[in-house]
Amino acid sequence: MKAILCKSLDGPAGLVLDDIPIPEPQSGEVLIRVKAVALNFLDTLIVRGKYQFKPDLPFSPGGEVAGTVERAGPGAADLPPGTRVMAYSRFNGCREYIALPGRDILPIPDAVSHETAAGLTITYGTAMHGLKDRGRLRAGETLAVLGASGGAGLAAVEIGKAMGARVIACASSTQKLAICEDHGADALFNYDSGDLKEGLRTLTNGAGVDVVYDCVGDRYAEPALRSMAWAGRYLVVGFAAGEIPRIPLNLLLLKGCDMAGVFFGRFAEREPETNRAHMRQVLGWCEDGTLRPHIGRIFSLAETAQAIALLESRKASGKIIVRP
Repeated sequence: MKAILCKSLDGPAGLVLDDIPIPEPQSGEVLIRVKAVALNFLDTLIVRGKYQFKPDLPFSPGGEVAGTVERAGPGAADLPPGTRVMAYSRFNGCREYIALPGRDILPIPDAVSHETAAGLTITYGTAMHGLKDRGRLRAGETLAVLGASGGAGLAAVEIGKAMGARVIACASSTQKLAICEDHGADALFNYDSGDLKEGLRTLTNGAGVDVVYDCVGDRYAEPALRSMAWAGRYLVVGFAAGEIPRIPLNLLLLKGCDMAGVFFGRFAEREPETNRAHMRQVLGWCEDGTLRPHIGRIFSLAETAQAIALLESRKASGKIIVRP
């Protein structure tokens, strides 16, 4: 089978298209013929050896896949060949076949495409875990999403709306904010052309933001924290803007607010049943039209390096999909 292999930790330059054997599903595993793979910002880090987990070389990028069941190994879930499924693979998605534990696989409703399903697990799973479990977001509260036009940010915009919040989308251009508005954002703020703290306070009539969902970090984190309401919740999701910020802890004291980390990969491993319940809800929302995941671009398998370079440049909006 064809696979994109990361053979050196040099980013997109270390990726090559190669032939490798089709894996044989082991006990409890299911062999999936991959129809679509979603890439995320974490893929730009993992191919440079900078992510929280570091697979042995060579490996394939791509942590979430969708496809059809080819065959099941001994003791695997009862999924007949041809069943349309999605799965959280963590890595090794950018290849034509992948064998994964049955517990990581969910059937896809007929109304949801492979491309859409492939892009749900990490971004929408992170948003569900972050907003529901860590942020305790309630209907009627105000949610500010930093980096709102990317895959992770748009998922938070849509999940926040589905949970009944008023959503303020924050991004770095008018074009990016237009995408956020199309996906349900109630208010928009360009944080590269205005003061983020003052902008968020103005958009909340001085009351402050109840929950911040921060995908970007860097210089945007502290002003967003300073805009928070009393007893607010600040969710640390990622650092796509570059630097990991140093936060003055006295701000948490003065605002009586919480700061919580949102690490989807660890959550999915430690609480698999809660994660499966979250993903069933997401699939249901996709099926009934509550969620409209935005696919920014679709690349061929041979173009995976180009796709990751696009993510690395921070010029992508929505989900980036690779189609083996």
